[in-house]
Amino acid sequence: MKKSNKVMLITPPYHCGVVESAGRWPNLGFIYIAGELEKAGFEVEIYDAMSKFHEYDQIREHIRMEAPDFVGVTAITATINDSIKVLKIAREELPGVTTILGGVHATFLYEEVLSNDGKWVDYCVLGEGELTMPELLDVHRKGGDVSTVPGIAYLHDGKVKQTGARAFIADLDSLSPAWHLVDWSDYPLYFIDNSTVAIISSSRGCIHTCIFCSQHKFWQGSYRQRDPYKFVSEIEHLAVTYGINVFFIADEYPTRSRERWEKILDLLIEKQLGVHILLETCVPDIIRDQDILHRYRKAGVLFIYLGVEATNDRKLEEFKKENKFEDSKKALRLVADAGMIVESSLIIGTPNETLESIKEILEVAYDYNSDFMHFLLLAPWPYADMYESLEPYIEVWDYSKYNLVEPIIKPKAMTRDQLMRAVLNCYKKYYMRKLPEWANMKGNDLKRSCLIKGMKAIIDNSFLKDHMTGLGGMPKSVRKLIDILEP
Repeated sequence: MKKSNKVMLITPPYHCGVVESAGRWPNLGFIYIAGELEKAGFEVEIYDAMSKFHEYDQIREHIRMEAPDFVGVTAITATINDSIKVLKIAREELPGVTTILGGVHATFLYEEVLSNDGKWVDYCVLGEGELTMPELLDVHRKGGDVSTVPGIAYLHDGKVKQTGARAFIADLDSLSPAWHLVDWSDYPLYFIDNSTVAIISSSRGCIHTCIFCSQHKFWQGSYRQRDPYKFVSEIEHLAVTYGINVFFIADEYPTRSRERWEKILDLLIEKQLGVHILLETCVPDIIRDQDILHRYRKAGVLFIYLGVEATNDRKLEEFKKENKFEDSKKALRLVADAGMIVESSLIIGTPNETLESIKEILEVAYDYNSDFMHFLLLAPWPYADMYESLEPYIEVWDYSKYNLVEPIIKPKAMTRDQLMRAVLNCYKKYYMRKLPEWANMKGNDLKRSCLIKGMKAIIDNSFLKDHMTGLGGMPKSVRKLIDILEP
């Protein structure tokens, strides 16, 4: 009897012109899960159909040719439809295949998923999957009792059954990411020439409680961090072994412990790996670290994202953001003054939004003056704290549109079309002001080059490319200026 041993982990081919506008990076969750599966004796393939820009007929053919015993996909809410379609294709091509769905959407909405699409989804993996997947697959292939496996949900006699919660992994450094399975040619960063991107993790968890987000719920308010020596050793290994020169730190909160973060910076400075670091952190930590921001840059930190989200203290309090307007403005300036690229975002589209309030948001965006600013449309994720208050204003129920760039909510005083046009106008006006500023930038050739190439990538690859048609497109003067400025 053939042993069920072959696992294919597939990233669904979802595209909305957000992530791929700047570049592409691997699915870190799959890399971790694949490593634990290999340790348990499984043969694993990571198939990133999204980054390869493969269509469904190509995915179907690949599944047919490789004939895996298990197919796993992951989903955020925006990608759930595509994830289910991948599993449906797998079942059509291989009737005996076992299908697994993980990720944020499955963790919170497994009952909805299994009730609607249980014929395509055998198991939902809830929360962290590194320990659950090997145990589940091993019990399943041996014909054992899967109800003994914590951290899953499945249909049993037509009813959704959820096993007990699995405890979070205590020691993140005990995991063995399968970097050798990554096709690194799929992962460039568009604003740095000859770049290859790895996504890495130094911690897991979030202690903040922003009401539009789900991270604090997913991690249940917990926070765990890796040993700084092992984390930097991983960066060195990837740089030396695979030639990786850009590292995107995936953590929600990598800088929480100043002592640990300083050690990471010191080790990176000591090793002089010649790599670029991209990360996200929070406003209070930047203000806390203003005396060592020069060490951020010396360690290779090139790019920092700060989610300021709102334009006044009242809205920040409503969103349960723990920083103040003036603090956000100061933090953005500190990062820019330290020679790093600073990116941020503002949330637009609450039920009380008006054309006038969006004009005020744009004016405050000018005041914030981050290098890249995103005007994100509020997405009412069903598991977010603010969902109940937003539900009466939802007009779109197609989850694939819940991507922060398409209007889902109809404000009381606007149509969704008016909302969309207003947001696009914010982008257009904001970057028409930024480009001349970049053109006159002196003394930081790397930052200037990245900003101009980044703007070109946004115009060529982002959702703005198609949507700007309704506003006459991005002005020809902008394209001409970029072409002149691009190194």
